[in-house]
Amino acid sequence: MNLYTPPDPDNIERLSVEPVNARRNRQPLYAPRKKVFPKRAEGRFRRFKWIVMLVTLGIYYLAPWIRWDRGPYAPDQAILIDLSSRRFFFFFIEIWPQEFYYVAGLLVMAGFGLFLVTSAVGRAWCGYACPQTVWVDLFLVVERAIEGDRNARMKLDAAPMSFAKLRKRVVKHSIWLLIGVVTGGAWIFYFADAPSLLVSLFIGRAPAAAYTTVAILTATTYVLGGLMREQVCTYMCPWPRIQGAMLDENSLVVTYNDWRGEPRSRYPKKARARGLPVGDCVDCNACVAVCPMGIDIRDGQQMECITCALCIDACDGLMEKRRKPRGLIAYATLSEYASNMSLATDEGRTAVQPSRVRNQDGTFVPAIRRFNWRIIFRPRTVFYAVAWASVGTAILVHLAFRERLELNVVHDRNPQYVLESDGSLRNGYTLRVLNMVPTPRDVNISLVGLEGATMRIPEFSNEDARSFTVHAEPDAATTLKVFVTRKPTGAAINEFLFVAEDTDHADRATYRAAFNAPGDIK
Repeated sequence: MNLYTPPDPDNIERLSVEPVNARRNRQPLYAPRKKVFPKRAEGRFRRFKWIVMLVTLGIYYLAPWIRWDRGPYAPDQAILIDLSSRRFFFFFIEIWPQEFYYVAGLLVMAGFGLFLVTSAVGRAWCGYACPQTVWVDLFLVVERAIEGDRNARMKLDAAPMSFAKLRKRVVKHSIWLLIGVVTGGAWIFYFADAPSLLVSLFIGRAPAAAYTTVAILTATTYVLGGLMREQVCTYMCPWPRIQGAMLDENSLVVTYNDWRGEPRSRYPKKARARGLPVGDCVDCNACVAVCPMGIDIRDGQQMECITCALCIDACDGLMEKRRKPRGLIAYATLSEYASNMSLATDEGRTAVQPSRVRNQDGTFVPAIRRFNWRIIFRPRTVFYAVAWASVGTAILVHLAFRERLELNVVHDRNPQYVLESDGSLRNGYTLRVLNMVPTPRDVNISLVGLEGATMRIPEFSNEDARSFTVHAEPDAATTLKVFVTRKPTGAAINEFLFVAEDTDHADRATYRAAFNAPGDIK
């Protein structure tokens, strides 16, 4: 005997929830915060957010502990910002201060990447990968585990203080603070050897700057992720106000398709029996209950919406229970939405009429526009993609062919030259040979040009020659005092090259220098 009873499509629970940040309820800047108690959502977008949260937090917390062997003369931490040596290590890449243009290039790439993502899929960065979103999700996991889901948290918040309430609050906030401490601790590990710094932190021998940084990041993580939450996105972050310039009519945004959902009815069977037009929305408020920003997506596009798509999951779940197609709330382009609304309202002359978008059997008419992924590849997004790829390619090419040996020369200012007893002229220079690899090597310093000239490096030899071989320390600058002497030749050419060359000819650096003579000084 079959005891299965199919669910009644009209028996849908209506959640009692008010969109506290809705446009009609928006408060002045200094109004007291109204708490948002988002309900746990389940669905494909929620699962994707879990994956993004695990990946991003995993990278942030674990990256400083990855080891990378660079030999005995360089640190073995894969990602390290070495402020004392003024270098940045990223696996096999090493960036020196004078190569800051690489960092500038990465920032340009980040800008183009953000423009590309926003123009294609709206505020996907805000909804999935922004640190504020990721840490708020993490804090909500802790809050739900201790205090329960939405109804339990609201009941606890409204209840008078008791031992049980105090215990839950103390445990929750303690874990939040612990997360903040770990967050700050992970950050400082990027600036020093992580295992050594961890030991120093626990025994109280770490630098004061380390403890100060951990304290500041603990406080900001706790306050922004635990206490302020949606207010950070609404009032502190500039991106909601900038995004309007980034979006166009072909950008994907989370959209309530009121051409399909209106008119709303909590009892669609009864409404149809009375001959009333009925849309798919049953006004259950599930989309409002799961929204971490406390808005109602059915009010249209709003600055507060971070396009996290949890409302899509909530609505799709209800549509499946009612045996309706998913997509009442969906990612859609503004042009697609406008076209369907024009069809449903007879180009704006009437209210939404379900009969204009549906066939007799309830299926949608062929004229309904649906998302076509090809619309992503339009001139605007292609331009951003090409610009992003071009900058990245330029960085990679320059990294692949950059010289790892640099030579800087400073001419002595006083005296500008010395006239010797035999009529020769001598100029003094300070050479700085920068070996930018983590291994020592021998570098040949030679003169090119300046006929009849020789040089002397007193700390190596008292002999004059056209070239010398010096030992360059790994990842360090070797400073040399060099005297260049020129016999009287009558030649008027007073420029020459200092050439620094690895003995195995792996790298070569040159510097054009001037040789001062009495007639050159004015």
